[in-house]
Amino acid sequence: MQSADTVSAVQTVKEHTLLLFTGGRGELSIPEQTSISVHEDKCCLLSPGTSYSIDNQELTLYYYLLRFTAIATGDSPATYLDELFPGRQELLVHPFTRVIRLAEELLVHHNSGDELQHLRQQLRFQELLLLLFEQNHSTRQLPSPAQSVERTIHFMQDHYRESITVKQLAELAGVSPWQYTPIFQKLTGKRPLDYLTDLRIAHSKNYLLEAAEPLREIARLVGFSDEYYFSRRFRQKTGVTPGQYAQSRQRKITVKDWTGHSVDIPERPKRVVYHGETLGDVLALGVKPAGGDEACARGSVYSHRLKHLVNVGFPLDPQLARSIRPDLIILASPDEEVYRGVSGIAPALTFDSFAPLEQRLRILGEWLGKQREAEAWLEAYHVKNAAMWQRLYDGGLQAGETASALFYDHGNRLFAMGMTGLSAALYAPGGLQPTAEIKDILDKGLGFREVEPARLHSYAGDRVFMLIPEREDSREAMELLLQSQLWSSLPAVQQGHAYMLDGAKWNSGDALTRERLLTLLPRLLGGQSGHAGQPKA
Repeated sequence: MQSADTVSAVQTVKEHTLLLFTGGRGELSIPEQTSISVHEDKCCLLSPGTSYSIDNQELTLYYYLLRFTAIATGDSPATYLDELFPGRQELLVHPFTRVIRLAEELLVHHNSGDELQHLRQQLRFQELLLLLFEQNHSTRQLPSPAQSVERTIHFMQDHYRESITVKQLAELAGVSPWQYTPIFQKLTGKRPLDYLTDLRIAHSKNYLLEAAEPLREIARLVGFSDEYYFSRRFRQKTGVTPGQYAQSRQRKITVKDWTGHSVDIPERPKRVVYHGETLGDVLALGVKPAGGDEACARGSVYSHRLKHLVNVGFPLDPQLARSIRPDLIILASPDEEVYRGVSGIAPALTFDSFAPLEQRLRILGEWLGKQREAEAWLEAYHVKNAAMWQRLYDGGLQAGETASALFYDHGNRLFAMGMTGLSAALYAPGGLQPTAEIKDILDKGLGFREVEPARLHSYAGDRVFMLIPEREDSREAMELLLQSQLWSSLPAVQQGHAYMLDGAKWNSGDALTRERLLTLLPRLLGGQSGHAGQPKA
């Protein structure tokens, strides 16, 4: 499973690797070769030594991954590393349900130690390979009409969003139109255009359950000319309207929020209003909020992904929130008055956005029906975070080095970050250490603390990160400090270990900013800085 709106790291396979996609949509990229559109009922086979990554921008992608070794027989049997189907990564498989059944059986009995069960596993795997070879092994003979028609099924699965006619499919198969339909019907049990409609309806169900797109946009995404025709065909095929289908699939769960409310919410909410500063947490789980506080996203690393976010203001405006027709409202505030103002619009939950990243993502994963995505994201992040800090310490950071994140706000008031913002990434496991003064802030569970300039030396660590504020008066106050004797006397400044960062962009502890910091921090800390205040990011 790969969460929506993510790109996997490039991997190089050591064995023959079979990918069987069962849901969602994305792109399988093979460097210097090609990009393959992958979705439900798509099968790809990669030979040893192939590098690939998977990019899925819209829907969570689900697939089986099977690795196996091939042996070339002969006088001296040896591992076979070449392509099993030369020049082909995409394979034709029909019916795909048979392949999935075999994959599921292989998975269920994967860890069985029984010798007889092991033999059954081998037979299941051989049956799966036989299916692939029967439909994809090239021969010197021309394909039969049935094989040619079968390949157009593959074409329809890839191009269902486009306008497709039976005449076009028959020409693609190289058979006459009168011959094409009976063969197609024999292979699938359906007439070609009925099969195409069913494909579109099946894909639309994913959007109805996982996305918050308007009905007209879902109709366009799956190939229908307009939402009215889409609704009519959907009802003909399923017996209910698209809206009724989505509502019927939205089972309820009861959860308890930050301030103790027990609330019945949809199991998989679609139109979410998230009012808080950690919008990147929601995006990391593959959920695009329908509404939120625009100011929290302005200048962030993920602002480009919130083009259609409806601004509900700060403080939250109930009328604006109501206009979105949300099915869930999440408030990063314990204010009971604000809660009462929106709880009548839709199920509402209070949320502690100052909580640790792991806790936040797991709570949101439960509320948004994205538990698997939350665990997958956290597992990948912890691996990358540990690897980054290990490289930095191997490259010159000293064990026990301290750090502090400082910023000006409300005019000339200076603050040290504690539980929130950039410091959450700096003090992550394996990272830098807080100074004694900042450790006191952390121990008390505070997001930040105001710092008297006279006590700046006790807050400033071996590495100092100054976050550039948006407010002009605060920026002027920061500039005065940077030009002062007090600033230049800090050991971190004297050693070139002071860094200027855009506060709007980097002073956030949300998941996506934390992920981007894994790229920024090595750039800042990987070498010696120039003079005070450099480098700037």
